[in-house]
Amino acid sequence: MRQHLGDPARHFFMTRSVAKVMGLNLTEAIQAGDLDPTAYAGMVTACRGCALVEACEEWLSGCGGCSPTPPPGCCNAALLTRLQQVH
Repeated sequence: MRQHLGDPARHFFMTRSVAKVMGLNLTEAIQAGDLDPTAYAGMVTACRGCALVEACEEWLSGCGGCSPTPPPGCCNAALLTRLQQVH
């Protein structure tokens, strides 16, 4: 069975938004050499296949703009947490 992937633009902005709430700038992480562009694309693709999109959007709208951790069940949690430790 083929996995349905969500809209690329929607998930690009969701990935960036979760990172921003965690105090991360993914563009700066790429420029600093801490995030490979291919890994960044993989983050967006993983987000596109996530089953928790609605829960993530609720988390983003209710977190108050700042959180030390990604939303529960985030498929990119490990990478975001690693980037947070570097920055």
